[in-house]
Amino acid sequence: MNHSLEILRLTADSPYVATIAEWQYEQWGYLHPGETLAVWRGSLEAHCGSRGVPSVFVALCDTRPVGTASLVEDDMGERLQLTPWLASVFVVPEWRGQGIASRLVKRVEREARDVGFAHCHLFTPDQQGLYRRLGWQDHEVLTYRGEDVTIMTRLLIGSSA
Repeated sequence: MNHSLEILRLTADSPYVATIAEWQYEQWGYLHPGETLAVWRGSLEAHCGSRGVPSVFVALCDTRPVGTASLVEDDMGERLQLTPWLASVFVVPEWRGQGIASRLVKRVEREARDVGFAHCHLFTPDQQGLYRRLGWQDHEVLTYRGEDVTIMTRLLIGSSA
C-alpha cells in the first residue's frame, strides 16, 4: 500500500480517542473484568500526556487511525518496581505486516529515552518474536491474570530507538 504514515501524540480531545479506546477495550478488556468501555476511555484520556509518562501515540495513514501504542508508568501491578512500560501496541489487522507496530514501538522508546529512562518494559503473551527483532530481551515468564506472558526489557541508553 502506498500511503503516508505519520505517528502523532494523542491528545485527550482528539477525534481518534473513541476509536482507540474501542480497539484497546476489544483487545485487552478481558484482562480487567468489570471495567466498561466508558471507564477504559476515561483512562485512555488520562494517559494522553504532553510529554514523557504517560503518553499515547497514534499511527495515521492518510489521516485514518491504523495503530496505537502507549508509554505508561505501570502496566502490571505485580511488578511495580519496573517502570516505564510500553503498552497497548495495536495495529488494525488489514494494516499489519507493514512496519507500523515497529514504528510505534520505536516512537515510544524514543519518548522514554528522551525523558531520561535507561530501560523500558512490556509484557506480551504472543509477540515475543516482534519485540526480540526490535532489540527487546526476555526478563521473566509468568502467569498474569490467567494468561502466560513474557515480561521483556529494552535498554534505551546508547540505543538508536
